[in-house]
Order: sequence, then C-alpha cells, then structure tokens
Amino acid sequence: MGARSVWALGCMSGTSLDGVDAALIRTDGAQIHEFGRSGYRPYTEAERRVLKAALGRWPGPGLEEALEVVQRAHTELLSEFPEAELVGFHGQTLAHEPHGRGTHQLGDGAALAEALNRDVVWDFRSADVTLGGEGAPLAPFYHFACAKKMGAEAPVAFLNLGGVGNLTWVDPRKPSPEAPGALLAFDTGPANAPINDLVGERLGLDCDRDGALAAQGEVVDGALELFLEEGFFRRMPPKSLDRDDFSLMLDLVRELSDADAAATMTAMAAAAVMQGMEHCPNPPQKLLVTGGGRHNPVMMAMLQAGLDCPVVPVEEAGLDGDMLEAQAFGFLAVRVAQGWPTSGPSTTGVAAPVGGRAAVAGRLAGGVIGR
Repeated sequence: MGARSVWALGCMSGTSLDGVDAALIRTDGAQIHEFGRSGYRPYTEAERRVLKAALGRWPGPGLEEALEVVQRAHTELLSEFPEAELVGFHGQTLAHEPHGRGTHQLGDGAALAEALNRDVVWDFRSADVTLGGEGAPLAPFYHFACAKKMGAEAPVAFLNLGGVGNLTWVDPRKPSPEAPGALLAFDTGPANAPINDLVGERLGLDCDRDGALAAQGEVVDGALELFLEEGFFRRMPPKSLDRDDFSLMLDLVRELSDADAAATMTAMAAAAVMQGMEHCPNPPQKLLVTGGGRHNPVMMAMLQAGLDCPVVPVEEAGLDGDMLEAQAFGFLAVRVAQGWPTSGPSTTGVAAPVGGRAAVAGRLAGGVIGR
C-alpha cells in the first residue's frame, strides 16, 4: 500500500460508562506494526451520573454538562501521550437509531484537536448511517488486522462484551477486510450494561465484579425464554443495538432476588451470543473474548458450555482485551486519513465500503501519513 506507519492514539468511552480508555498503536492502516502504551481515566460517580442522565438524548440544548464531562476526561487522558501523531476520537454514544434518527456520539473533535494540538479524526459512524448502514460495530476492520497479526490461518471470531455485545467473524485468508467473505459482524445483544444497571439500582455498585453476585444465584428459565422471544434475535445480520434497547430485561427480573436476577441477566447475555454464533458462515477455530465481560467467570463458563469452539480471552492471542476497542479507533483514524474504508456491507450493512468523514486540524491536508 506504500503508506508509512505512524503512532496513532485511539480512545474509547463505552456504553458501560466506566471511563475512557486510550492506547497507542503504530500502523499504516493496513497492518499492525507495534502496540504502544495505554492509559485509563475512570469517570467519577458524579460524572457517571451526568452521562447516565444524558443517555438517549439527541443533539440539542441541555447536553452542555455531559459534553464538558466527555471533553474534560478525554483531554486529561490524551494529554499524557505527546508522542501521538494522530488521534482517533470516538466520543460517547448517547443514542443509536440507525434506521430512525441516526446515531449520536457526544464529543467535539475540533475542540479536542485544539486542546491537544494534534490532528483528530472523529465522527466515525454518521457517514455509514447516512448511506444506509447500521453504523456499528466499527471494530471489525481492526479485528481483521488482529487476526493477521496473530498469524491465524483459519476463521476466528472476536466477541466484545462491553455494554452491548458484538461479534466479528474473520476469515484471515482473505486479502483485505473489505474483500467478499472476509468479515461478518453484528451486535449480539445486551451484555454488561443491563447488569451494571441492575446492581447499581439495587446495591449501589458499578458492576457485578468477577460475577460474584451471579455466582450465588440461579438462572430463571422463564425469564430467559421471554428474553429470547425478542424480535431482534430473528433479524439477519448485520444489525446493531442501542444501549437501552433491551430495557425490558430489568422488568423480566424485577421480582427475582439480587443473585437470581444477576445470574439470569448474565445468562441472557450469553444466550444472545449463542444465538448470534449461528449466523457464522462456518465455525470459528476459537472465540476470542474482549471487553469487561471476559473478567466475569460466570459468563465465560456459560459461553463455553453453550458453544462448540474454545472460548478464551484475547490475551491468549497476545492481545489486550481492555484496550482493543481504543486501539481500533487509532487504527481506523489512520484508515480515514488514508482515505480507506472503515466499514462495509458485511459489517454494518452499508451499501458499499465507507470511511469516517471528519478529520480536524491543519496537518492532515498536508499529508500526516506521507507516501
């Protein structure tokens, strides 16, 4: 491809609302050449309350406080990486309705570029949605590069268990992520977000750490069966979700004890993945799990019991499951700067491969990624 590699800094603030991840990656947008250092800036309880109150909101008045939280947290963390040549800024997803009002990631890339004195690529999702795509998930093109990096010679799958679960099936034998048959990706269903909401509402906790509460409970099959009747599971991929699309989960476990509710909601997240795995073109060699859910031994055991392939944390492949999504947006930023696509028909359902549409700060026009 002829482009030089650069140190790109990607960042991610997910729907679990725990904080901001940032990670350096040296890449030319096609290959991963080197992983760099990473960092994390947790949200305070007060900041988390502000962001949670903003969930579901679309652009307009009343979001000033939430925007300040997003900008401040990102600026504080990203300022610690002066060696970054390019920043990929995702922002904070507040609402996602790809076939309705669109998608809304709160954040101001131009202001961040000014604060950091760095080129910032942002607004990764709206062009995809405008052209008929789901706008999510966006990590699959990076997952393809990861499969190449780890030397996979047969299909593998990546499962991100964040606020929402998403699955990427990768055939690393294909020449590029946009090649026919290289990728299939989609959201599987809710993952950590509703469990976090449950333990927050009932116990004042931010998550069911290490699945400790779920391990004490029993799965209530009736609630699980009602959950799996949701029409989302009958839709063919690509498909995506908003964080709160499955708010009925809390209603289904309303009468259960804390432990049984946690166990049942954990089983719901695992069952959603099992349903999704049925869409894979052929069985993957292994399922590589990333995101906070891989730290939940109850969820991991449920997945392994229900699937025919090995279910392992991505660390077994030499990857960082806490920073994979942040790395992805550094990688995608380089692709945007190159003018290369970041999503395609098999990952978001968009009509043709498309890239993010906004790049901020002067040097990009002069060729930050020189050929």
